[in-house]
Amino acid sequence: MVTIDEKIEDIEVHIHAANYSEEVEKLVESLKTPKMKMIAGYREQEVHMLKIEDIFSIFTEDGKVYVQTELEDYQVKKKLYEFESLLYKEFVRVNKSTLVNLQYIQCIRVGLLGTTNLYLENEVCYPISRKYLRELKDRLGIGGNMV
Repeated sequence: MVTIDEKIEDIEVHIHAANYSEEVEKLVESLKTPKMKMIAGYREQEVHMLKIEDIFSIFTEDGKVYVQTELEDYQVKKKLYEFESLLYKEFVRVNKSTLVNLQYIQCIRVGLLGTTNLYLENEVCYPISRKYLRELKDRLGIGGNMV
C-alpha cells in the first residue's frame, strides 16, 4: 500500500509480518542498500562494466567469485553473500556457491536418486541443494510435488 500525503517530508516504509524471518531481514537490507545497476568484471587486463540484467549467474570457484554472462565469465571483487544481499530481487541462491538470475531460468529437472538440477537459458546446469530448494520454489511461485 502506498500513501501519498503532501505533509510528509521524508519517505517512511513499514513492514508488517507475523515474525522476523530471513525474508524480512533480506527485505530490510534491500531497502537500505541502493540498487546496483552495473558490476565491474575483470578479464585478463581489462575491466568490463556489466549490466545486472546481462548476468546469468554468480558463482565461486577456487576461492574466487565470478559472474557469468551469456558468453563469458568475469572475476569480481565482492563476495557471494554481498551479491546475495544486493541483488535479492533478481537473483536466488541454488547451492552453497551459486546465485542465478531468476529471469534466465529455463527449467528444473529432477534426476535419479533425487538430484535436482537447474538449467539456464545459456545451457549451463547447476545442482540445486535441498537447503535452497524451498526458497527457489517460493520465488518461482511453484509448489506441490514437482520437486
